Parts: sequence; C-alpha cells; structure tokens
Amino acid sequence: MPRKTLIELNSLCAATFALGCAFVSLAHAQGEAASGATKAAAAMSANEKLSPGDQQFIQDAGQAGATEIAASKLALSKSGDAQVKRFAQRMIADHAKLARNLDILAKRHGITAAPSADSAVIGSLQNLQGAEFDKAYIEKVVGGHQKAVELFKKESESGNDAQLKTAATRALPIIQHHYEMAQQLAKAKASA
Repeated sequence: MPRKTLIELNSLCAATFALGCAFVSLAHAQGEAASGATKAAAAMSANEKLSPGDQQFIQDAGQAGATEIAASKLALSKSGDAQVKRFAQRMIADHAKLARNLDILAKRHGITAAPSADSAVIGSLQNLQGAEFDKAYIEKVVGGHQKAVELFKKESESGNDAQLKTAATRALPIIQHHYEMAQQLAKAKASA
C-alpha cells in the first residue's frame, strides 16, 4: 500500500480516537449530571413515552452498533490482513462507546432489552476466511455505515426526544468518519 495512504489512514484513526474520547467525555458528563438529578425527576423521565420514531431510532441504532461490533470481532479472528484487523479494532472500541451512551438513554426511558446483531449479516460472514472474508466484511461495514449515517442524521434533524436528538447529533460526525474510513479501506483493498 502506498505510504501516503497509510499516513492518511493513521491520521483518520487518530482523529476517530479523538472523536471517540470526546464522545466518552460527553457520556460521562451526562451520566454525572443524571446521577445528580433528584429521584423524582429521574422517575418522571423514565415514565416519559418516546415517540414511535424515537423508539425505532433506539432499536435501529442499537442493532447497527451490535452488528458492527459482532462483525468486527469476527474480522479479528477471520481476517489475515493487518489493516482490516486495525480497522475492526477501532470499530469495536468506538461502537462500544456509542452503544454505552445509547444504552444509558434507552434505560432512562424504560427500554432495558439489549440490542442484538443482525443475524443475516453475521451469518453471511461466519463461514468466510481470509481475503474472501475481508471483501465481504468491508462491503458490510461500508453499507452499514452508510445506513447509520442516514439513521443518525434523521434523528438529529427530526427526533422528538431532546436527549436522543442531542446524542444523535454528537454521534453523527463519528459515524460519518467511520463511513469515510470504511470507504478508504474498500478503495485500498480494491487496488491491492
């Protein structure tokens, strides 16, 4: 791979890490603020009903994150490509942070069921190895992040719950950056 592409990918990874750290700081600050709230306010918040659109966002965003993590864990064991494995490690770390923040917000509204990965996506990757796995994995993460960008953008623009809308707005740049990284990885592997 050309040195310039590696340098650009390393810069993107560093930027993603910085965004992830900022998102974790936000989640921590939100968690501290929530723990300082009165019990009455917390009970009131948990009893508030989410709109069907916001409920769907929590479900779809949770499944997208769980799918990304599960697929990336498969990449760590099934790929022989160091670049694919580095990308997968970054996706696991970043999506785990995003999932924790979404989980906090879901629980505030009484949604306690853990999201599950899309079994069709994971099933399509499980029996693949090496370069064949890499190609399929990269296709899945490009497509998955494209859908996630649309999902988070829609929630950030038209969500009804202020906390979910804010969380989606803050997560959107990270998801967009992941999409760009996935596209660059696809391009790099196509020319290899």
